[in-house]
Amino acid sequence: MTGIALVLHQFRYDQRVFWRNPASVFFTVMFPVMFLVLLGVIVHGQTIHTKGGIDATTYFVPAVITLAVVSATMVNLAMSLTILREGGVLKRLRGTPLPSWVFIAGRIGNALVTALLMFVLVTALGRLLFGVPIPWSRLVSLVITLAVGSASFCALGVAMTTIIPSREAAPAITNLIVFPLYFLSGVFIPEGEIPSGALHVADAFPIRHLFDALLAGFDPATGGAGFELGQLAVVAAWGVFGFVVALRRFRWEPRI
Repeated sequence: MTGIALVLHQFRYDQRVFWRNPASVFFTVMFPVMFLVLLGVIVHGQTIHTKGGIDATTYFVPAVITLAVVSATMVNLAMSLTILREGGVLKRLRGTPLPSWVFIAGRIGNALVTALLMFVLVTALGRLLFGVPIPWSRLVSLVITLAVGSASFCALGVAMTTIIPSREAAPAITNLIVFPLYFLSGVFIPEGEIPSGALHVADAFPIRHLFDALLAGFDPATGGAGFELGQLAVVAAWGVFGFVVALRRFRWEPRI
């Protein structure tokens, strides 16, 4: 089999494993959907006084997409790869004919496709349940933003495995990193209600920049094609950093 055929085969296998795992499906798919529905019911009809004023449900659709993308890529990869490593699965895989890069590519492909599915699902639910307009004129910029963000957070997810010492610590460390950043970045709380000092802290990390880039695509007041090149540059820079760390420090053997 060629390299591409092997990657596709591994990708299909990872997709089946993902959708047959109730815990993965709940936290990656159902949790963002539940979060969108709850927030939409609570804030429907309200206006968030940020960026000149924006409908609350329109604000929270890209917020939930950000949550879903980070969960499908960085969180999912960091936890699953750490669990496989500490269980000795990655070490055994290196003794099989399957090339190591094919296994990683299949995992990343699964994460990217799941992120895309979540983008479509959340956008459609926002439209059907709360009347949030689909920004067709800025769809190209949104897809490019999604691609850059998903790839970057995949790299960060693989890199994060290098600081997780055990399978038991994987959920705690990943959640300890991402959940405070969700709050500081305006994903859970509108940025107008967050102290400026906290926003400056969030500016140093990629979640806020991914959210702002997605929000620009959904905000009716955004002019032009909706590209936020500055925000995407920060996200991409973090992705390059994660790629370098993963390339140099990723481990296939258990720590103990």
